[in-house]
Amino acid sequence: MVLPLSAQVLISSFVPFNFPNSTREFFLERIFQLTRSVNILKKISEVYSFTCFRFSFSTVEVVMDEIAVAWEDVGKKTLFVLPSHKMDCCHKLCDHGCLLSILDLDNGGDTIKHPSVHHIKKLEQLPLSLCLLNKKVASSEVVTVGYSMKPSRQADFAKRGAFPLYSVQHELMFLPLSYELPLPLQLQEIDLILHKATDDIVSIELDSSVIPKIIYTNGMEELRRTLVDHPRCCVIDPFNNIYPVLDRLKIQYLLLGLEGLNKQGYSKIRGAHFLKVDCYNDPKLMERLMEAKVSLPSIVKPQVACGVSSAHSMAIVFTLEDYKDLQVPLPAIIQEYVDHSSTLFKFYVLGEKVFYAVKKSTPNGDVLIKMSQMNQLKPLVFDSLKSLPTAEKNQFGDEALDLELVKNAATWLRSKLDLTIFGFDVVIQEGTRDHVIVDVNYLPSFKEVPNDVAIPAFWEAIKNKFRESKR
Repeated sequence: MVLPLSAQVLISSFVPFNFPNSTREFFLERIFQLTRSVNILKKISEVYSFTCFRFSFSTVEVVMDEIAVAWEDVGKKTLFVLPSHKMDCCHKLCDHGCLLSILDLDNGGDTIKHPSVHHIKKLEQLPLSLCLLNKKVASSEVVTVGYSMKPSRQADFAKRGAFPLYSVQHELMFLPLSYELPLPLQLQEIDLILHKATDDIVSIELDSSVIPKIIYTNGMEELRRTLVDHPRCCVIDPFNNIYPVLDRLKIQYLLLGLEGLNKQGYSKIRGAHFLKVDCYNDPKLMERLMEAKVSLPSIVKPQVACGVSSAHSMAIVFTLEDYKDLQVPLPAIIQEYVDHSSTLFKFYVLGEKVFYAVKKSTPNGDVLIKMSQMNQLKPLVFDSLKSLPTAEKNQFGDEALDLELVKNAATWLRSKLDLTIFGFDVVIQEGTRDHVIVDVNYLPSFKEVPNDVAIPAFWEAIKNKFRESKR
């Protein structure tokens, strides 16, 4: 008996978990007493946000009654995950017609031969095992997506239903890659890799003439090496394609090409005026800023755009003298500070579809100057991920946005960057109504877009990319 499993599973000792909107529930009875094993289970359960109840195995009938009370009557649509030393329980459940996954820790062998039983050596194998079960009944058109990103990001996507173990309607399976298991074993079951490699950057050195020198975590380095031997795996997106979004200078130069989209008499789209600096004590700094059309106040950002914590250390500078002692890492990009009525338009590109959300942003320059006067006009230093100063409310509305213009820019960027899923931020300059792109990023969370709209578009972008790779 094999039926599609639409839930992702992970479990704690003596605690089975319930999965919303699932067709199958999975259990584990007293697998580990060891602290390490319990910690693994807790960590995985947190990632997938499972609910649970406690039970102890006495008879099959009692267990089924408890399941029915807790999760309604799911009958035999159940997969039990049991340790191999629970032989009596295993045989009883087999006789009852249930699917079993036996965790072989005690004797390291396949202890039970039965069509409804499969064996795993480590708990980390469970998602892969479920994927293999689903493949037995899946459509030949189903695409298996292996994904790798930091746990908090996985949790965010999973909570929104973006990573179903098996979506029958959309013909997609999602499998979290585990670096505790051999990658070749996992990649042979996977059609497409979705990664957020910037989550796994340890260090980065930029070079204007060659690709950046990046050191990834051991797991991501192993994935990159292993993919070389699995050319049939489509990758969203190839590692070389994400390099430009790591470098704010390269993005600034790229955005200069937006000029070709502008038409006389209409709103204009462009990147922010900018200047790259390697030293804040340059005696000609003011002259260079004027030539670059960057006036005060200005915003200073590290050239490295992401992947390391210092990439988000920024400052708004109000006087020329304050550059001398500035702590923003060098090399840096000095951008014009655009007065934008405290309104930020966050755009998300998911394949060929474009979405946006309106958010509050930093106040105009005159407001910031007044705020800074209380601090003797010292630079306003902040971490863009944590402490970005915002106004009480945004003032521009959708009516100020030239949506067609920005969508044209999104299409142009998608072509130039060759990325499947990315985002960029737009502000509208007061007075000129220029639409200014101030940031570009790879694989954003797009959580400001409603799930019922964003998640299907996310899946469609993945499937379309896979189809393109096979042409």
